[in-house]
Amino acid sequence: MNEAFLPFLALQSMLDPGTQQKIRTAIVMLIAFVLSVAVHEFGHAFLADRLGDDTPRRQGRVTLNPIAHADPIGTLAMPLFGALFGGFVIGWGKPVMINPMAFTRKLRMKTAHLLVALAGPMMNVVLAFFITGLLGVLLATDVIKPGQEITSGIAQVIYLNWLLFFFNLIPCPPLDGGAILAGLLPDRSQGFMDFLQQYGFIILIGLFVSGALSVVLRPALWMTQLSLQLVL
Repeated sequence: MNEAFLPFLALQSMLDPGTQQKIRTAIVMLIAFVLSVAVHEFGHAFLADRLGDDTPRRQGRVTLNPIAHADPIGTLAMPLFGALFGGFVIGWGKPVMINPMAFTRKLRMKTAHLLVALAGPMMNVVLAFFITGLLGVLLATDVIKPGQEITSGIAQVIYLNWLLFFFNLIPCPPLDGGAILAGLLPDRSQGFMDFLQQYGFIILIGLFVSGALSVVLRPALWMTQLSLQLVL
């Protein structure tokens, strides 16, 4: 046996089954979050690159490699801490830097910016559907069974991606929904967007503290339940 595993096995034997389960769940949630964030940020980078802005490509962001999109605090430390001690994942990825001035002139700049902002959440939808299909195949071929721990873990990944989709669509900067809203509003609404840009983070904290955020994100649970009903 590799001696590097001995300290881990010794520590594991000292933990009660409940704690071991909690640690395993936290690790699964962290891996799922890292991969989901990578897909999300890749969506931004890929579409910006396709629309003529080479900034993401020069910074190495047009890739599905999670390392390119991971933020040490937002993608690793914060989600792991939340999963271990709060039972939830909260965090962020490394933002994709873009130069709207470099976008193709075939589209208005604000329209191109809207599409780039929307590409991230839409990639989470694609991943949610892909994993749902994969779960269906695994269940249909009896590779896994309903009720198994791995089935529950896959369901968490599906839920996480729907959560990222709906959360990022909240029309408030610095979320993607803020850029989408700016692209939809007429130009004369710039003053309103400036207000949101200045106080958006405070508004998000208010939504979180008040519990209103749970109402906004309830569709993520509905979509997950619908997905699982289809395959189970």
